[in-house]
Amino acid sequence: MSISWLASQSDSEFPLIDQADEDGLLAVGGDLSSTRLIKAYQHGVFPWFNQHDPILWWSPNPRMVLFTDKVKIAKSLKKTLRSTKLTVTIDHAFEQVMEACSLPRKGDKGTWIHQNMINAYVELHQQGHAHSVECWLDGKLVGGLYGVAIGHMFFGESMFSHVRDSSKIALVALCKQLHQWGFPLIDCQVYSDHLESLGAEEISRSDFLTIMTPLCHQHYIENSWRMTLELS
Repeated sequence: MSISWLASQSDSEFPLIDQADEDGLLAVGGDLSSTRLIKAYQHGVFPWFNQHDPILWWSPNPRMVLFTDKVKIAKSLKKTLRSTKLTVTIDHAFEQVMEACSLPRKGDKGTWIHQNMINAYVELHQQGHAHSVECWLDGKLVGGLYGVAIGHMFFGESMFSHVRDSSKIALVALCKQLHQWGFPLIDCQVYSDHLESLGAEEISRSDFLTIMTPLCHQHYIENSWRMTLELS
């Protein structure tokens, strides 16, 4: 199966999802403009590529998702939530969260969250589409995550943790807040043990699109994207 090359114009269309290869690669090229990125997420597609490589667009099958009312909180995490000194905020340090997420993990040689990606998503954030959750300890950023919200759908991108359980706490807090706001689903993209331990599950790409598409088209009343719930 040949992979489609996208034209440079931001309004060029993505190919049909079922044209993705067995790894989920759908298209190559295009740009990282806000118009292109929003269209990609609405199409069930996300960018993932190394710096200096062509832009790669993915739509894996199956798709890892987390229903916001099914987040799994282990006993040890419940205990941590009751006693933690962490403070959780939303949209207080978006670029800092992305930069922290961009640091190579142990054993990795590089990162896919390079400066071009950071610039593109910071622009999305400034437009009100991309959001971050931050965990703070004594005024220092120690954990968090970021993603993109369209309608009543949240597309998770990456998370980091410098203090034990801080990324888990960020995700639990996000699930609780999104559930209150009427967001039933978080796209987690691809499988990981970490996400599965928190209640994420794999569903077929077709089921994902069936659930995701109408959520993207639901009208969302803009708010300040601030935490309104307690952690415990």
